Amino acid sequence: MLTTPSPTLPPVAEKPLVLVVDDEYGPRESIAFTLSSEFAVDTAERAAEALTKIRSKAYHLVVLDIRMPEMDGIRALEELRKIDPYVSVIMLTGYGTLNTAQQAMVAGANQYLRKPPDIMELIEAARKQTEGTRVRRQQAKMNSDALDLNSALKREIEQNEPQIWQGRASVELVHDLNNPLTVVIGYATLLVEEARAVGASDPERGRRLLDYANVVERAAEYCHHLSENWRVTSKQTAEFLPLDLVEVARDVQQVVFFSTVAIKFTGLPVAPIRGSKFELMRVFQNVFKNSLEAGSDRITVEVARAGERIEMTIVDNGGGVDPEGLRKALKGGFTSKKNGTGLGLSICRHLLGVHGATMTFESKVGEGSIVRLVFPAAV
Repeated sequence: MLTTPSPTLPPVAEKPLVLVVDDEYGPRESIAFTLSSEFAVDTAERAAEALTKIRSKAYHLVVLDIRMPEMDGIRALEELRKIDPYVSVIMLTGYGTLNTAQQAMVAGANQYLRKPPDIMELIEAARKQTEGTRVRRQQAKMNSDALDLNSALKREIEQNEPQIWQGRASVELVHDLNNPLTVVIGYATLLVEEARAVGASDPERGRRLLDYANVVERAAEYCHHLSENWRVTSKQTAEFLPLDLVEVARDVQQVVFFSTVAIKFTGLPVAPIRGSKFELMRVFQNVFKNSLEAGSDRITVEVARAGERIEMTIVDNGGGVDPEGLRKALKGGFTSKKNGTGLGLSICRHLLGVHGATMTFESKVGEGSIVRLVFPAAV
């Protein structure tokens, strides 16, 4: 014989928890009885007792009388909000005055009712305000979860920075190609203009054309290196060769920054190290560019030798950076420029580390910045 199983009933939802606070027994019990059909109701006859209960339970609604001995409802509400900022509060006033109601709302009440409240008005208010508590708590939890997730993501980024570096390479490529490509376009325009005007009988202009062409070629070679470096995604370590650090920095001044007179060199005329020319050009491009965009019209590059080290100190008279901006800039991802990526100094730090070099950065708002680069000298 077959039997039809009884349907499984859905679990009964727990009733929202309500606390009724009133020093008068009759009104307190009357309100509790009225709400008990839809809500789980607790009562308290003093504000201090109510606050103790609120510390131990998460209520959906507190119905609070304004006029009570020892601690009135307005003061109790202020203390309540320190414990639970999300629970809905309905204030009861026997006076019905606008001033009292305004005080209650300013103190953090969600609604006020005249005492004794109308039964249906009380029930409707309780329904509305318990739902408001639920929504606020859900939003608070979502915000808290989002903050926790963000913190976890930041920790993961910090722990996995070497692996993440390659994921940022495409952004770096755009960042680093911007200046040399602008130079290529600028000098190409000059070449066209000169070509139209040059004549076979004007050797001076012919010489200038050759000079421009030489700069364009060097800038294009730099762009080619950057794009090739992206293509192989830096899987191969750059080949380190003997080179002159001063010559590399001067190349950047000429090729990337149109031989700007803002950049001056002092100290050693030659500084032999081992490294990758184009990787170090990226470093100087970023450092000089930051100084010029900060308003510098004087950038002094001083080169010295200290034992087995080559020290290069780059001092500018730009606008400078405040301590918090400096901390963020060194970490990476921070920029004060409208179209900046905030990767410049982070790129420099990475490339210098590959060369066994270090970088320190000092800055004061209104006084400029100092960048110190220290390289192992070539044997």
